[in-house]
Amino acid sequence: MSVFPFILLTDTHYFAPKLGCRGDAYREFMRYEQKCFAETSAINKAAFQWLNETDLADTVLIAGDLSFNGEKESHLEFIELLKDLKAHGKRIFVITAGHDFNDHPFAFDETGRLEPEGTDRSELFDLYYDFGFSDAIAVDRESLSYVAELTPGLRLLALNNDGDCKKNKTFSARQLEWILRQCAAAKEAGAKMIAMNHYPLLPGVPLFGLLGNEVVMKNADAVTTILADAGVHLCLTGHMHNMAINKKITDKWNEFYDVCTGALIGCPAGMRLVQVRDNREAEISTLPIPAFEWDFEGLTQDEYLKRQFDMMITTYLVSMRDDPVRFLSKIGVKDKPELAAPVAKLGKLLNAATVGQVCRCFAVKCPPEIRDVLFVDLARELVRNAFCGNMPFVRGTPEHAAVMGVCGRLRPVLKALGGKLQMDGRPVDLYDLIENTIGKYGLDDLHAVVQL
Repeated sequence: MSVFPFILLTDTHYFAPKLGCRGDAYREFMRYEQKCFAETSAINKAAFQWLNETDLADTVLIAGDLSFNGEKESHLEFIELLKDLKAHGKRIFVITAGHDFNDHPFAFDETGRLEPEGTDRSELFDLYYDFGFSDAIAVDRESLSYVAELTPGLRLLALNNDGDCKKNKTFSARQLEWILRQCAAAKEAGAKMIAMNHYPLLPGVPLFGLLGNEVVMKNADAVTTILADAGVHLCLTGHMHNMAINKKITDKWNEFYDVCTGALIGCPAGMRLVQVRDNREAEISTLPIPAFEWDFEGLTQDEYLKRQFDMMITTYLVSMRDDPVRFLSKIGVKDKPELAAPVAKLGKLLNAATVGQVCRCFAVKCPPEIRDVLFVDLARELVRNAFCGNMPFVRGTPEHAAVMGVCGRLRPVLKALGGKLQMDGRPVDLYDLIENTIGKYGLDDLHAVVQL
């Protein structure tokens, strides 16, 4: 049996610290952030030092959002890490994404918000030429996509889906034709093809599918069908900073797997080891990020990253009560001021209530183990679990009983709302989506074997 291993990481979001990441404006910005900012350089340097030394694999894939927000200096420093990795004998294949080009990136110091030099998208090909494009057997320069041979009989379809470089993150008709030509060429050569695409093609958890193009690539249902039916059954993705492995079967009974990996620089931080056996199946395992040097303020490294994630969720919940206009703006609802008052009222209730009190409001029996748990604490855990993967609140757990008990009381409302919503052109069963978002019933998100 032949085994070809490679290491996958994504959303490195490298930020050059000399640009500025301090001050009151920085701290206010971080209240709403899942990922780290000032720490990204230290995290990346520790990870790349580990990659330099590991004997687990000699090939490294990085699935986009290489810089924090397109700062030129961040790209230049990150490229030095890539050069050093290459000097240690590693093969590197990267794609870029939306956070890698920006006319107006930002930084912070004691004076407030700064605007360092940005990066134009047209510069990315030359900047990252030596880390994928130079080894490609086919290049689509317009879309910044390419095909490379990872090992004999196995090709990487490295896809950039910047689309219109605004909100429509997708493949153009021209790019899709190019993709299909590459799939046909691989099939003719007797090679298997796997893909790497920054935006997820399957929702990490079912509820993510309702959030549209911000979390799943536009037209993803059609694209996954096209890819699977063309012989591409595995896609490695990022963007959402969550750990997820999900599967779809097309009408022609072709399987498609989306392996989404959490950001390197924020909870749930991690990398993947992918071991391809006989170019027929791939075993995906999850690796922790290495220890990095930082003042964790008395916490462990994992606790420190988790605290940042939890602060983000807490800030959103509190802003429902204290600053509903800003809350609505943060979730993309800027043109409905009439919602501010009801959001504030709901926020006041949720920030004060226990799980038992919420259950009592809906005449639902609350399991005694969680009766006195604050609702906001349960909410934080529900959201964090959705990002960390393998959501534990399956049938038989007290959390499932409480959440789905309330949803059961609301089922007529959920059914009415679901009828007005669409996912992949079909009505939505909100009750089912919620149940499969708080508990994982499918593939293990941290370790799985998928067929190529």
